Amino acid sequence: MAQPTNTFDSYDSVGIRESLEDIIYDISPSDTPFYSTCQKVKATNTLHEWQTDALRAATSNAHIEGDETTAEARTATTRLTNRTQIFKNATVIPDTDEGLKKAGRAAEIGYQMLKTAKEQKLDIEKALFDNNAAVAGNATTARELAGAPAWLITNVDFQNGNSGANPNGTGSNARTDDGTPTAFSQTKFDSVMQSIWEQGGEPDTVYLSAFQMNKALAFTGNNNQRSTIKAEDERVVKHMDVYVTPWGAVEFVPSRQNRSRDVFIMQDDMWAVGVLRPTKNSELAKTGDSTRRQVVTELTLICKNEKASGIIADNTTS
Repeated sequence: MAQPTNTFDSYDSVGIRESLEDIIYDISPSDTPFYSTCQKVKATNTLHEWQTDALRAATSNAHIEGDETTAEARTATTRLTNRTQIFKNATVIPDTDEGLKKAGRAAEIGYQMLKTAKEQKLDIEKALFDNNAAVAGNATTARELAGAPAWLITNVDFQNGNSGANPNGTGSNARTDDGTPTAFSQTKFDSVMQSIWEQGGEPDTVYLSAFQMNKALAFTGNNNQRSTIKAEDERVVKHMDVYVTPWGAVEFVPSRQNRSRDVFIMQDDMWAVGVLRPTKNSELAKTGDSTRRQVVTELTLICKNEKASGIIADNTTS
């Protein structure tokens, strides 16, 4: 087959409008399970403080009739602190952009600020999981909050590997003794769960990477893990909603922002976020032919009592 002579086809035509969909497809992960779960409380200073306490161990308690009463020695509460961290992101769009007609968004500044807010939330999630000590800050150094690993010292599974130090549980130092990794296992997990139970904790959520989640799916004796084919819809189902142990039941939540080598076993209501400045989208002063906007959040992490949670660190990631 051939075109008739002098056929004017689409290859010759000038001025054909582009076929561009009026939508932008973006599947970038934006979930923040730990940050979203944490209770939000008001912080009123860049140094946020709280107190913890503990009961003494049970002891023999029997007295004779008429015995003289002697007061027991009492211990003071423990006062803990963390620093607020400023999260700030800005976008600058030339004013020429206001006159442009674009696909997928009515206004570039609005679209970019929506992205910025989502990205900042991911930064916050990462900071909460970071192996980072609190930094007081000064005129030339930014304040930084202490992440979850800096608080966990009681219910832990650490491997040896170098001459670094483990955290002291006050948020003032990060763990520098990343040990030689070993595989995440059910034995490790159950041991830390038992330790948390012995301390009085009631963990409910496990935050872990996709790699470690696949390891958890291989745990034995788990009735909530299923790998079956349903004839009616030909689906293969393999998941683990809840893992039940003698020490409590926990939900496994895949998390993209914590280090893949770390598995956190958390009692969520024993963690909170102290908010000094809630997330705010504001326009900056105009200094030229452009529009500038920023998103700012200032907050810190509160570990109400580290004995309610635990960490299995130094797991292999491949």
